[in-house]
Amino acid sequence: MSENLRIVLVGTQHPGNIGSAARAMKTMGLSRLVLVAPLRFPHHEADALAAGAVDVLAAAEIHATLADAVADCRLVIATTARQRTVPMSELSAKAAAQRLREESKLGAVALVFGRERTGLENEELQRCHVAVTLPANPDYSSLNIAAAVQILAYELRLAMLAAGEVVANGRESADPELEPASQREIEGFFAHLAGYLEQIDFHKGHSPEIVEQRLRRLFLRAQPAPRELRILRGILSDSQRLLRLSRPD
Repeated sequence: MSENLRIVLVGTQHPGNIGSAARAMKTMGLSRLVLVAPLRFPHHEADALAAGAVDVLAAAEIHATLADAVADCRLVIATTARQRTVPMSELSAKAAAQRLREESKLGAVALVFGRERTGLENEELQRCHVAVTLPANPDYSSLNIAAAVQILAYELRLAMLAAGEVVANGRESADPELEPASQREIEGFFAHLAGYLEQIDFHKGHSPEIVEQRLRRLFLRAQPAPRELRILRGILSDSQRLLRLSRPD
């Protein structure tokens, strides 16, 4: 599981939080840290608070955007402290850990943590399949990022221990054709679909944001396989070809 699971920190402002998160990960047997546009990294504060987990920091990947960081992932789970305008299904920490464990046997998965003060932006949340929210005290729900990483990493550790009697060598898939498409593939489909809806004037001059958001939620829930996406894109392409033939210049 651990090699396919990445902990993604987006826009972290304080380097000490990165170091503390690395330490929280290592104590629970996790090692793949991915940073998206960190404000200050590398940094001596990160090294100091990582304690014995400087190897996790040294191996950390850095990306400019969340889209790049999770492009090859079959499952992306966001951690969020509050409801946003983006409607998302929610899982408990335990359920999220179990789903990540199951999906990681088949490919890359990501658990995403947002900025210290503002969390994840709506555009970033739209790239996630589901959210996990910790049931903190409603009167004081502020939770340090490293503490949140520790809680989720602990649940992931429990999930791994519970499945410890099964040792997976390689990929476990009854039917590889049904494995979900990567984030890169599904984003390509979304772009194709958005262009098609514009071509047929589906929105009739109205803002397409709500419709496209709901379609995103639909297809992210469905987790289509690459072959299924190719069929859908084939339908869109053939429809676009027929439209061009019916509307000669």
